[in-house]
Formats: sequence, C-alpha cells, structure tokens
Amino acid sequence: MNINFIKEKLKDNIGKKVRVTVYGLRNKINYYEGYIYKLYPNIFTIKINNEEKSFAYRDIITKDISLKYFN
Repeated sequence: MNINFIKEKLKDNIGKKVRVTVYGLRNKINYYEGYIYKLYPNIFTIKINNEEKSFAYRDIITKDISLKYFN
C-alpha cells in the first residue's frame, strides 16, 4: 500500500460516509463518522457535524488510523 493508492481510493469515495478509527496513546481509541470532504497533497478531511477533522495519508500506512467505508 502506498500513498498514491490511498489518494485514489479516497478520491473515488469523496462525499461518501466513512468511519475513522484513531488508535491513540495508552490504548485510547476514538471513532469518528462523517463524510470524506476534501483531499490535499498531504492530508484529507472528514466532515463531521458541520466540522472538519483532518488526517494524514501516512497515518493509514502506519496504521495509526483505519477507515471503514459505508455504502
């Protein structure tokens, strides 16, 4: 898996619902559900309740976050 593959996958799913799981420090896990909103060269944003939350593509590669797409 590389960054270009991740960017293409996200580009194909702009505007679709997604669940982001963030694996933090001390085994803390946060969940966010929203819509893929915008893509930038190094980050992408998720729209959650009229608020934007940004994540880096590299976080997917390092498995600091995971994405689950909904239809």
